[in-house]
Amino acid sequence: MAGAIRVEVIAAWPHRCVRKRMELPAGAHVEDAIAAAGFASLAEVAGLAVFGQRVTPRHPLVDGDRVELLRGLKVDPKAARRARAQVQRERRSAR
Repeated sequence: MAGAIRVEVIAAWPHRCVRKRMELPAGAHVEDAIAAAGFASLAEVAGLAVFGQRVTPRHPLVDGDRVELLRGLKVDPKAARRARAQVQRERRSAR
């Protein structure tokens, strides 16, 4: 394909990962890559990134980009840290 770029689309969930590599025309956007990858439902997707940097669906792609479909957090990181700290405090006081 003349003027083509190679990109990869990755979606990862617990116990499941989908990785699709494809060629798109030069000037393609993130939304084009997702459509070409054939993801039927993006209900579980909380955001989009290219190499870990958040982007919009209209972000232009370049050759070699990796588009990541991000999922939402199930637990607030601060709340998880507080819970782990509380468990450690209880263990220390039980000694």
